[in-house]
Amino acid sequence: MTEALFDTTAPARSGRGMWVRILRRPSVIVPLAALGLLLLIALLPAFFAGLFGNGDPRVCDLSRSIDGPEPGHPFGFDVQGCDVYANVIYGTQSSIAVGVLTTVLSLLVAVVLGTIAGTRGGWADSVISRLTDIFLGFPFLLGAIVVLNSVSERTVFSVSLVLALFSWPLLARLVRSSVRGITGSEYVLAARTMGLSWWRVVTRYILPNALAPVIVVATIMIGSVIVSESTLTYLGIGLESPAISWGLQLASAQSKFQLAPHLLLFPSIFLAVTVLSVIVLGDSLRAALDPRRNT
Repeated sequence: MTEALFDTTAPARSGRGMWVRILRRPSVIVPLAALGLLLLIALLPAFFAGLFGNGDPRVCDLSRSIDGPEPGHPFGFDVQGCDVYANVIYGTQSSIAVGVLTTVLSLLVAVVLGTIAGTRGGWADSVISRLTDIFLGFPFLLGAIVVLNSVSERTVFSVSLVLALFSWPLLARLVRSSVRGITGSEYVLAARTMGLSWWRVVTRYILPNALAPVIVVATIMIGSVIVSESTLTYLGIGLESPAISWGLQLASAQSKFQLAPHLLLFPSIFLAVTVLSVIVLGDSLRAALDPRRNT
């Protein structure tokens, strides 16, 4: 009865309506469709790789080394005589997995620490802020290179874990700032007046209304992480065989680029389309959620 006196669910309801309007925008639908297709390819690589030829990226014939595209092999063959198309399709799985897993891990850490700092304040805020400053003091790629060089086995999970280690501080600062802005809102004060627990206030009223800008930045981060993974792998520090990724394909193509440009062209196209789609989606969400552009 007491809870009914306060319309504390109004912000959440309006937020849901806002997301429905945003998802109807062409600038959001197009990159979402592209990313949806790439995600489907990552989930079903065997099906998509089998659309042309046998679809097995590990079936190689050295006599076909760096041969160009032909029927059944639309992207040609790589240095080992493996089908480039099948490798690009299976590389989608590893590259997107690193991008999504790194972002999810970073977001989890950022939401926990940023929420505690933003709602508790005091010594908790000070400790978390100093911890964030320490990690921000390490250059992202340099820190990742140092840590990855000490890792015995560089798999999708281990690379994602290292990248997340240096990715969460910016998100944590954004969560803290957003949470602090929501904490003083009338509906949050009303919820506290009713005697609701800290956990219920945070999960039901603060986070649902504070995470919109964080989701935008996290979306853009996926593209940045994919580029970072490809860069590290290209330098020989990221994923390593038997993994298959776009970075590994780009690294193996560098010595044969002039003789066989298709080795670099097709993985680069998939990488560029993925990153471009993520960035366009993130920018569209940022513009849609910016109150200064909606007034």
